[in-house]
This record gives sequence, structure tokens and C-alpha cells, in this order.
Amino acid sequence: MSVIALEKASLEMLERRLKEYFVKELDYELGQFQAQFLLDFISQEMGAYFYNQGVRDAQAMLSSRVDDLILAFDELEKMEPRPVSTL
Repeated sequence: MSVIALEKASLEMLERRLKEYFVKELDYELGQFQAQFLLDFISQEMGAYFYNQGVRDAQAMLSSRVDDLILAFDELEKMEPRPVSTL
């Protein structure tokens, strides 16, 4: 899998959120480089797990929609006439 590249604005927002979390929850102020390095670590070491789960969720949703379409097409089919039996 190739590296997932985020837009600069998204990276800045994520860094800001990390810094805010550390201050609020851990009473520790991360520097800009610390936040960037931590975000890089999380992305490289854990990002694939979140990405893969997103892919699996999308596959399941798409599969469900395809199943619904197949059922809808089955309902559109006309019944074939039965041959009349002669006695």
C-alpha cells in the first residue's frame, strides 16, 4: 500500500487537535515538532488499520446495496406462463 498523504490543512488541524488533547487530558503541552512527529508515528504505525477498516466497511455497504439491487431486479422479472395441461 502506498503512503496516505493528507492535505496540509488536514495535517495542521490534526496536529492542533493532538496538542489540544494533550493539554486537556494529560496537562502536557506538545510543541509543534512533537505534535508532527506523534502524528507521523500514529499515521505510519496505526493508519493502515483504520484505513483497512474503512475499506471493509465500504465493501460491506456496497455489497448490501448490490444485494438490494439484485432483489429489486428479481421483483421486476415477469412470471413465465405455465403450460396448460391437457387431460
